[in-house]
Amino acid sequence: MNRTALIQLIRRKQSFLCVGLDSEFSKIPTHLLNCDDPIYEFNKQIIDATIDLTIAYKPNLAFYESQGLKGWQSLEKTMQYLNRFKDDVFTIADAKRGDIGNTSRLYAQAFLDPFSDLNFDAITVAPYMGEDSVSPFLSYEDKWVILLALTSNKGAFDFQLFQNSEGKKLYQEVIEKSARWGNSGNMMYVVGATKAEMLADIRQIIPDHFLLVPGVGAQGGSLAEVAKYGLTKDCGLLVNASRSIIFASSGTDFAIKAREEAMKMQQEMKILLSRDRS
Repeated sequence: MNRTALIQLIRRKQSFLCVGLDSEFSKIPTHLLNCDDPIYEFNKQIIDATIDLTIAYKPNLAFYESQGLKGWQSLEKTMQYLNRFKDDVFTIADAKRGDIGNTSRLYAQAFLDPFSDLNFDAITVAPYMGEDSVSPFLSYEDKWVILLALTSNKGAFDFQLFQNSEGKKLYQEVIEKSARWGNSGNMMYVVGATKAEMLADIRQIIPDHFLLVPGVGAQGGSLAEVAKYGLTKDCGLLVNASRSIIFASSGTDFAIKAREEAMKMQQEMKILLSRDRS
């Protein structure tokens, strides 16, 4: 999905919601455990309940890899199901890959190649090893790299906010340098919602790039604050919510409750998108 199609999707659905499919097996509703593939059945019902409200889905690979071969099969089936709706959803592999060039080339092939079993639209990548670890992911047309920039976890303070003698923080250096590797049509950045006030500074560096913003919902980030500092005339945001939506209920009504939570966010997003940002 290219930038134009993504913007059109956001405008059509009046939403910039990304639902994180962090489908932890121990939290799957018990009535699904008798299914042949409980994780896939859970994902499918979440997707069916929210697909008209969200523009993206983001499986976090840890929750699938931890289940071994069965987990990979659940992920593959989930992606096969999502790929039926290619014009209606943007798919993100939350894989946080990043290695030497030859290894990254194979990671890119596994997750982004149109002929792979997964065929995601985008993948999250860690930039620590530099340009040659990121560039293989940028070689696929109409696919996206989502680079970790400023995350919402406590450990972000260990490195990302380190300041040099000139007063520039490490995350700012990462954004400035990496923005030259790609462009606003194939690279996004992860910026945590709990760092929303820093979005204004980030927009000074990358005014047109899309930002993937986790941390709204269970982590306590404010959607209004994120929009205040990060929203652009083309939206420029994908705001992710995971646990607050998919685990809104652990009962047989889990999909209904997930829809209710997704609709609350989508309705707020609709209002935010209606404001003039020209």
